[in-house]
Amino acid sequence: MILAGLVLFAIGTADLVRQFAPRRWIGYLIVAVALLVLGGVSDAVVPAIVALAAGAGWLWSMPDRGESRLAFWPAIAVGTVCAGAVLWAGDRGDAGLLAAVWDLQTPFGDVSFDLAMLVVGVALFLLESGNVVVRAALSGEHAWRPTDTAPPASDAPSAIGPAQPRGGFMGGRLIGPLERVIVLLLTLATAYSLLAAMLAAKGIVRFPEISRDGETGARAEYFLVGSLVSWVIALGGAFLVWWSANS
Repeated sequence: MILAGLVLFAIGTADLVRQFAPRRWIGYLIVAVALLVLGGVSDAVVPAIVALAAGAGWLWSMPDRGESRLAFWPAIAVGTVCAGAVLWAGDRGDAGLLAAVWDLQTPFGDVSFDLAMLVVGVALFLLESGNVVVRAALSGEHAWRPTDTAPPASDAPSAIGPAQPRGGFMGGRLIGPLERVIVLLLTLATAYSLLAAMLAAKGIVRFPEISRDGETGARAEYFLVGSLVSWVIALGGAFLVWWSANS
């Protein structure tokens, strides 16, 4: 489980640095140091080193501009590794040096360091890394892209490439992460009726735009691919957390 948490932490923070840090190398250095410190104090040095390698490989294979070198296969590989780490490794029960001081009480019971690290990693991955995966999926399918006269119809429209100048609020990079976090929380809270209502509401909001597609169906395809990939990422993260908490 700790391996999955550290890998997702490394990738999620690296993408946030790549997107928002003015000096990326400083941000990457801070992320690397933080990973090694977390690995050292929790007796997980080897998983931390593996997470560093995974983060570096992610940055190389999933660029923030242009098409992904390996399509969205790196995302599938990360999901497979994390699922394997959770399903077969499980909670170690001992957090090394942190074991003597770690005590996180919640309304749902005690939370181990490994589980807390996994929750943090999943949350970080759902932010900017989710946009990177959606962009790679859309690029791999050569989906239609929004122009300056058509508002975007996916969860991470500006991740497709440089933003096109247009009027209105360009909130694609914010809507996608918020939606994924809400899907994660509603799924873990078993609020499935609210989850279904939210997903249905999104379709209703987009319906006027999609209905103007004509014969091509390009906007509908763009919306469906982006939304489904985004939801799968969020539901996958919810599954990892749920399985870890109940194993």
